[in-house]
Amino acid sequence: MRIATLQFNPTLGAVDANIQHANNLLDKPRPARIDLLVLPELAFSGYNFPSLEAITPFLEPTASGVSTQWAITTARRLHCHVIVGYPEIYRDVPTGETSNYNATVTVAPSGEILANYRKSFLYYTDEAWASEGHTSVSQQQPFFCSPSLGQLGSIGHGICMDINPYKFTAPWTAYEFANTMLKADVKLVVLSMAWLTRRNEQDLALEPERPDMETVAYWLERFQPLLRSNADEEVVVVFANRCGTEGNRISLGIGNVHVENGQVEVEEGDRVCYAGSTCVMRFQGGQVRMFEKPGHEVAILGKGEEGVLVVDTEQPARFLLQQKTA
Repeated sequence: MRIATLQFNPTLGAVDANIQHANNLLDKPRPARIDLLVLPELAFSGYNFPSLEAITPFLEPTASGVSTQWAITTARRLHCHVIVGYPEIYRDVPTGETSNYNATVTVAPSGEILANYRKSFLYYTDEAWASEGHTSVSQQQPFFCSPSLGQLGSIGHGICMDINPYKFTAPWTAYEFANTMLKADVKLVVLSMAWLTRRNEQDLALEPERPDMETVAYWLERFQPLLRSNADEEVVVVFANRCGTEGNRISLGIGNVHVENGQVEVEEGDRVCYAGSTCVMRFQGGQVRMFEKPGHEVAILGKGEEGVLVVDTEQPARFLLQQKTA
């Protein structure tokens, strides 16, 4: 399978501009044949909304808003499956009640909508406006998973915080997400992310093409159960993150605002930096390996790098990834 991930730096609330920017990156140059394209969490709205009031203008109806329409158009244009993150508002028809979710939609090359996954473990930023996704699905459906999605088969879906301990209060070694992947026996795990880094803006600007290996090591740690299973069959995990920064630069004493050219635009949260470092890992036989990109370099994007990463999972994963021991 040829998997493409688009890592970019969307501007909070600038949906149309972010869509155009994504299209420009995809066409520069357009990747060769791909089977699956994955975008980050809340790809076109941006992530760092501090309140329900701030994100409400950007909520999209379930699998039918601007992000889904973009996914349908892009899936047909590139003849591939597309997964993109968006802020969902679900309306219960009988009661008229609404619920909000941090979601991803999966679209087939034909434009058919295959799945709508809702983030289950919420980060504190999500808790300001979204409900936990696992409370909205049938108990017969495997946690974090979708039923068979045509040519993609059964997929493990996750959004960023899903791979962490629940609310950071569950035991570190519970590994809820990774253990669910093992139990469900999925062979492809797709994570749309807006993962933060401890690095500051100056660090990100210095050698932006270099990945944040501290973040990559953390991701690997959260999949220890896949390593310890020592299974012969491979499991491919896609980490589709964003890069850049979000958050207010100027305080006017009236809350968090973004000021540009003298105009107050979108309420923003605290200043945050994203880790980038999008990559694809192969877990097999007690090892984890990474793929190769042209130039015989490891297939991973930098911490501040915008662009498309393409890996072919039919090709050998030549780069062994190992954790340092204390």
